[in-house]
Amino acid sequence: MEKKFSYEKLLSFTQSVFQHIGCSSKDALTASLNLLSADLRGVDSHGVARLSGYVRLWEVNRINAKADIKVIHETPSTAVVDGDSGLGLVVAPFAMQVAIDKAKQVGSGWVSVQNSNHFGIAGQYAMMGLDHDMIGIAMTNASALVAPTFSKERMLGTNPIAVAVPAGNEPPFVADFATTTAANGKLEILQRKNQPVPEGWVQNKEGNQSYDAHELKKGGALLPLGSDREHSSHKGYMLGSIVDIFSGVLSGANYGPWVPPFPAYIPMPEQMPGKGIGHFFGAMRIDAFRTADAFKKDMDQWICRFRTAQPINHEEKVIIPGDPEREMEKFRKVDGITLLEDVHNDLMTLSDKFEIKL
Repeated sequence: MEKKFSYEKLLSFTQSVFQHIGCSSKDALTASLNLLSADLRGVDSHGVARLSGYVRLWEVNRINAKADIKVIHETPSTAVVDGDSGLGLVVAPFAMQVAIDKAKQVGSGWVSVQNSNHFGIAGQYAMMGLDHDMIGIAMTNASALVAPTFSKERMLGTNPIAVAVPAGNEPPFVADFATTTAANGKLEILQRKNQPVPEGWVQNKEGNQSYDAHELKKGGALLPLGSDREHSSHKGYMLGSIVDIFSGVLSGANYGPWVPPFPAYIPMPEQMPGKGIGHFFGAMRIDAFRTADAFKKDMDQWICRFRTAQPINHEEKVIIPGDPEREMEKFRKVDGITLLEDVHNDLMTLSDKFEIKL
């Protein structure tokens, strides 16, 4: 049975949980705001549904709740941040702020991150640049669940890319997408609903098409964006590889099949070449290219023209990346956030464990 909670109540509960595992009140709030941003924007797979997973990672000493996050190498426009095994939800905004600060000084800032953990939705950090008239970019590698084109071995994560672009009178352009046909979180939602997966999402351990939402537990793999060679899965494979190299190889984090798994019960890979999970962030000042006002005026025109593109049928109009999430956020802030029964049960378990009322 589904349960509905107000955003404020879930935020308060989540903050209390993070404080119970040792986060400062400031870090607990930061982590909670970033985690709940997923629920607000309708990305239910990456919000409070992950909260118990973070707690389990902390219980096995894979998350440092009191991390000393710091820059370990930098130039005027670049930096490497060491997350000290902290919550990605706290490490990521620190690193994106470094990118923004560098962009303020020299036009653009580029930051790679090592020794971090799962950071929620990438779009939340890309959007940090919007208030500064900057284009924001965020990406992260993740545990290997994805088979490259022509392979049955899991080598890449879902490796999302997010780009946020400011506009003038129109809302910003916000693209936030996995480089797989579907994110693993969507499989988890189907598992909770006991529903099959659509064609082209997963393959079994032999490399054949599967419709089983539990296929990953049986040795199967997610498929790159495009699903198969005939539908250009090699392009999704390339996109995922770019994210992995920028996030992992460039920063000194782990990459490919060595990226630490999110489930705490899965053993860590052997002979890991780097430190933790890796991220990559960028911030570009609009006025490093042209005046911000002129750019945003043209972005408004771009957005309006695409909105009025002739639809195939009048039931489905052309939308701009970020529209569905923005509308969902407006709705859920007022109407509340509905949790699936399994997610609610997970939160109730945390409620009992830490004696925090939900």
